[in-house]
Amino acid sequence: MKLDVVTIGRSSVDLYGAQVGGRLEDMGSFNKYIGGSPTNIAAGTARLGLKSGLITRVGDEHMGRFVREQLQREGVDVRGVTTDPERLTALVLLGIRDQEQFPLIFYRENCADMALCEEDIDPELIADSRSIVVTGTHLSHSNTEAAVLKALQLARENGARTALDIDFRPNLWGLSGHGDGENRFIESKAVTAKLQSTLHLFDLIVGTEEEFHIAGGTTDTMAALRAVRTVSDAVLICKRGPMGASAFVDEIPDTLDEGQSGPGFPIEVFNVLGAGDGFMSGLLKGWLTDQDWPIALKYANACGAFAVSRHGCTPAYPSWDELQYFFDTGIQNKALRKDAALEQVHWSTNRTGSWPTMRVFAFDHRMQLEDMDGATPEKIGAFKQLCLNAANDVAQGQPGYGILCDSRLGRDALYDAAGSGLWIGHPVEWPGSRPLTLEPEIGPDYGGLHEWPREHVVKVLCFYHPDDDDATKAEQENTVLQLFAAARRNNLEFLLEVIPSKVAECNEDTSAQIIQRFYDLGVYPDWWKLEPMKTDTAWDITCRTITQNDAFCRGIVILGLDAPEAELSSSFKAAAKHDLVKGFAVGRTIFGQAAQRWLMGEISDQQAIDDMTQKYSALCAIWDTARLEGQP
Repeated sequence: MKLDVVTIGRSSVDLYGAQVGGRLEDMGSFNKYIGGSPTNIAAGTARLGLKSGLITRVGDEHMGRFVREQLQREGVDVRGVTTDPERLTALVLLGIRDQEQFPLIFYRENCADMALCEEDIDPELIADSRSIVVTGTHLSHSNTEAAVLKALQLARENGARTALDIDFRPNLWGLSGHGDGENRFIESKAVTAKLQSTLHLFDLIVGTEEEFHIAGGTTDTMAALRAVRTVSDAVLICKRGPMGASAFVDEIPDTLDEGQSGPGFPIEVFNVLGAGDGFMSGLLKGWLTDQDWPIALKYANACGAFAVSRHGCTPAYPSWDELQYFFDTGIQNKALRKDAALEQVHWSTNRTGSWPTMRVFAFDHRMQLEDMDGATPEKIGAFKQLCLNAANDVAQGQPGYGILCDSRLGRDALYDAAGSGLWIGHPVEWPGSRPLTLEPEIGPDYGGLHEWPREHVVKVLCFYHPDDDDATKAEQENTVLQLFAAARRNNLEFLLEVIPSKVAECNEDTSAQIIQRFYDLGVYPDWWKLEPMKTDTAWDITCRTITQNDAFCRGIVILGLDAPEAELSSSFKAAAKHDLVKGFAVGRTIFGQAAQRWLMGEISDQQAIDDMTQKYSALCAIWDTARLEGQP
């Protein structure tokens, strides 16, 4: 698979102050993101549909693994990411002081990415890419410069395009101290000379006015551009902040306004950090798909607008679907992060992971297990670990398998499931409650979700019917609304399970009515968990209701309600005809008998695991067969 773009250079973990409007000294908590200009650009271009890769180094520790794994989640090729056994992954601490001050501290002393060397440049990887993108920092030291020059030479030999994002940070060139990370310009003849020695190697050079000042050796912008032009035939893109950008293909005119430009997007500035990398991502999307410069700059300006309107760098960048939505709808709120519809598209089109098939072993049951003879909280917790063992025995590390497990009785099983590759649903409802109430650990302000791992999916079961009285509806809807908001606030996916049949009689559109009601309230579940429908018409109505409201919904899983295997097989066949139904989440049919016998001491741990493994595996096979037979 030929890559569209490979970026080279910095890679770090960004620790972004979560509080806005205070000093970095006073930040109380931080959000963790991938960072470093080339890393941001690799992820940003991947979100826009380009096949991207990164050449860098990370440490052989938790932060290095985070960078590598997050890049993979973003769809970035990591063949060029080398693990350095001696050095730590770089860190950056950042904050939003106000709309003009964005303090940051680089922790880059002898960091992994600055140990990049010629040996890290794989000729096969370079040959596999249509373009190479370099950022200026890696020209600041001899070993990293040698690596960059080798990559550029190979790229030019292979006919690949080359681009430079000047990305000038004075303190990363040793021109100022650690506390001066926010500074974007200090004059330096040495830096100018170093940059000018390489500018002839690029087809595209991108920078702010200040960055062209350092590249051109003068603070007169037009003179600086002309100085760059004397040593390079590259297309020059001068970024102008809220005024957009200007492209210069040939001779440099008298003013920036005479360059080619694209439409700008007047939005409220929230955070400028990472805006240039977002801009570069959009520009590369246009450049590498052979758009004219006004269109490429339109993409770039829009991506830059997204970046300055949100928290973080890479997390702010748009997907291609999101960008098209933005172009179609225009600016509805200048504070883009407060546009609920846009934020929903941003969330749903940038989720990581793919789950086209969902075979979920649900052992989140609490009340049902507590009612069994011999049950104690400790024994139930131990049994849930056996359930997890059975799930892993069936999954064998393959995608498409998951669990539902609670933390009140199943805490240790949840701990053990972390990082296993299983989809993990984590329930919050108090078992059997109607009106809906939540487990005490969630807290009255839903703050308990703050402690959850990001891979957990918030699952809530609501016994809800369209014929409920107004007071019951209002109470349950309010709880779901607040829970959904808390899940989004904590970057957790949300699964809404509704069971109307336990409340009153249902017809073919009962579930659809409930689904529409929650969408009308502004609740957009990533997943729906629904009762099996008895007719194709009911499934058609339900699926259509979801897709009309949310084209990016992950899908539906069907529940079991302790039905026997033969009955589940029939419901699977009906559901599997519909693409939006991704699979099942079934529990007691799998664990019921084993749980009762194990709790009574009638079977061993391994016998319980074997029994559940056989039943879970059988249900997976039934679903897979139904899906295969149900597809046209």
